[in-house]
Amino acid sequence: MFLNKQNKTAILVFAHSSAEELRQKPMAKNTALFDVLTMQTLQTVEKTGLPYFHFTEKNQVGTTFGERFTNAIASIFKKGYDQVITIGNDSPQLKTSHLLAAKDKLATEKFVIGPSTDGGFYLMGLHKSQFEAASFKKLAWQTAKLSQQLVQVIVNQGADIIQLEKLFDIDTIHDIKSIISYCHNIPKKVRLALLRILNLFKRLSCLLFCNYQYNYQNALHNKGSPVLLRA
Repeated sequence: MFLNKQNKTAILVFAHSSAEELRQKPMAKNTALFDVLTMQTLQTVEKTGLPYFHFTEKNQVGTTFGERFTNAIASIFKKGYDQVITIGNDSPQLKTSHLLAAKDKLATEKFVIGPSTDGGFYLMGLHKSQFEAASFKKLAWQTAKLSQQLVQVIVNQGADIIQLEKLFDIDTIHDIKSIISYCHNIPKKVRLALLRILNLFKRLSCLLFCNYQYNYQNALHNKGSPVLLRA
């Protein structure tokens, strides 16, 4: 946590510890990827000079994701800040410039959203006057409908909406493949971590396929198997 009450805009990094990320996203097989992603995110945030708060599962309050996320935002406003920029740790393309652009737009009380390719968002910036806890908790969190619903809530308030460029975030192996294929401006250490996960996945997939093929071929030659002879 970095605290500076002279600045009325704070950044909320809503991201689990590496151990919890591994439990929820077992594709990584170990915590190394999440360690790199979190470190890169925090370094990007620190370059803004803005106060920030990192909420892991240890200080999140609520049963559902929507409740925990909404309560985290509310807690930042209760600290006396007028604007909050929220991000996670799973968008390798996120730059300091995205955060500073959001800060500038928030200064004029505009709502800022950075949409992700899966229908969610990697960044949200809002003024305390735009925050309705009850409405936020009801949104379809962690679904492809999220950005659309969130924008509708803000539109109903009559606030201006600024949309940043669309970026990838990481939830699946497919996301990792897309980032490696199409994103050439991510930090080298993040790219290497993603490549290690992808290479491991390819080796495991090959091993599973080879085992399946071997077992299948052996089964075809097992003339005495009552299962295979059954009509």
